[in-house]
Amino acid sequence: MAAAGALGRIVRLGSSLCRKQRFIFTRSPPGRGIASCVDPAHGLTDEQKEFQEVAFNFAANEMAPNMAEWDQKEIFPVETMRKAAQLGFGGIYVQPDVGGTGLSRLDTSVIFEALSTGCVSTTAYISIHNMCAWMIDTFGNTEQRQKFCPDLCSMEKFASYCLTEPGSGSDAASLLTTAQLKGDHYILNGSKAFISGGGDTDVYVVMCRTGAKGPKGISCLVIEKGTPGLNFGKKEKKVGWNSQPTRAVILEDCAVPVTNRLGAEGQGFNIAMKGLNGGRINIASCSLGAAHACVQLARDHLLVRKQFGETLSNNQYLQFQLAEMATKLVASRLLVREAATALQGNRPDAVSLCSMAKLFATDECFNICNQALQMHGGYGYLKDYAVQQFVRDIRVHQILEGTNEVMRMIISRNLLTES
Repeated sequence: MAAAGALGRIVRLGSSLCRKQRFIFTRSPPGRGIASCVDPAHGLTDEQKEFQEVAFNFAANEMAPNMAEWDQKEIFPVETMRKAAQLGFGGIYVQPDVGGTGLSRLDTSVIFEALSTGCVSTTAYISIHNMCAWMIDTFGNTEQRQKFCPDLCSMEKFASYCLTEPGSGSDAASLLTTAQLKGDHYILNGSKAFISGGGDTDVYVVMCRTGAKGPKGISCLVIEKGTPGLNFGKKEKKVGWNSQPTRAVILEDCAVPVTNRLGAEGQGFNIAMKGLNGGRINIASCSLGAAHACVQLARDHLLVRKQFGETLSNNQYLQFQLAEMATKLVASRLLVREAATALQGNRPDAVSLCSMAKLFATDECFNICNQALQMHGGYGYLKDYAVQQFVRDIRVHQILEGTNEVMRMIISRNLLTES
């Protein structure tokens, strides 16, 4: 019942916002509609189609017109994200009693795919923020949930996920950031690398070592901006994802109350991995949105661009390429949605399916976007054309939330060890 109420709230708020801003409801960008064979609404309930519509229109009207400027000027679009939070997108799978929308993992995937058609970089940050809010909601006690989640769900405050370190990327369990217990505080020393939102966000969900080497010595602490000893490195210059700042998080004798620990000591690595299972579906969903947009851009370009006296759409080779792009898009979407359903149901194959979805969708969707750029020829390499930004923004999806090489390790390990 709570989820049904949340769906209604999204639709009502979306309709109100669109009336206020004179939005035009259409699931596709201005121009031609979506071909039925790649329609992302296939298989969804009527309610899911309604909030998908809201997300598509928010992307088209609030995000897409600003995507290039956010990228070029490296703007972190706080006010736009707060508008998204008014629609329930700040805590999509957080429980309603602390301000969340209470939707499922499949619902979340649908929303992130739609939002990413307007700006991959911004949507990817929103997905990380949602993951952090869910971790606090799921593993926090009543006081922690009530303290942090309402402001995160409204996006009055923003969150960052802090696992990776300069010396521990894929080998996350070897992290070196220490947290020594002194009285009722932990004293943290160490650094985190490549932190999305670092320096601009308000809440940092930090994995740190409170015990011996290995995953069982890791705990999870929530650190608030302004805490003495919490500092930040320079803003990184990146190929893509430029609408979200990335910095190192530096901890120097940073005193954090024991009351800010999520779960028990030694539970941090498990919390981090459970967060990442959902994060992998989220980032795969962002890849779907980019690929969906690029298939449409490529299709529209082929229909109008002329060479050798006829439109490119009459070239059989390009027809076949477009067909392969569409097929890979739909196959990726089906796998991502199956993984989301498995995670929601806590199925035994959920971890492997999340890894498969992340591996397949981020690889294939990057290939789709890259092929769309190729179809545009020299125009695709110009920043006046959105296709190049989708290519730049989506490339990192094959690296973060666990590299695709690590995804292969997880999948093969399951295949070889399960009797």
